[in-house]
Amino acid sequence: MTQAVHTADVVVIGVGNPFRRDDGVGPAVAERLRAQRLPGVRLAVSDGDAATLIELWDGARLAVVVDALRTEPATPGRIHRFSVIAPPPSNGRTAGSHTMDFGEAVELARVLDRLPHRLVLFGVEAGDLGFGPGLTPAVAAAAGRVAAKIVGEVVVAVAA
Repeated sequence: MTQAVHTADVVVIGVGNPFRRDDGVGPAVAERLRAQRLPGVRLAVSDGDAATLIELWDGARLAVVVDALRTEPATPGRIHRFSVIAPPPSNGRTAGSHTMDFGEAVELARVLDRLPHRLVLFGVEAGDLGFGPGLTPAVAAAAGRVAAKIVGEVVVAVAA
């Protein structure tokens, strides 16, 4: 028997800095979702600090994180989706709480037993991470596609 996910158990976290061009894709997606007024979905914006992420997703049945990705070579606007359904096996590394990447934040949450039941990361490849507001056109278009994909994630989670 599967346990149903209630929309109150869903959190979407937009990670990034809206004053660093494409790094603001996470907050931009959160704003698009805010405009849709999804019932019971908690929306948050974060700078990506591991302790903050863990606090935001703690107790959630579904947590969706959106962040910009730096890749070489970059294809600005390309979307990647990663999912953690069960705690990953320990790789023997220690986990601290400062200067972590997303994977280390997930490992720390696993060690602390504070992972959500299901964790999904949408990463959008960035083109411009310089100073200033506004997404590049390719990343702005991707923000709309990611918001639509998140609505789909929420619908599937609620229907389960």
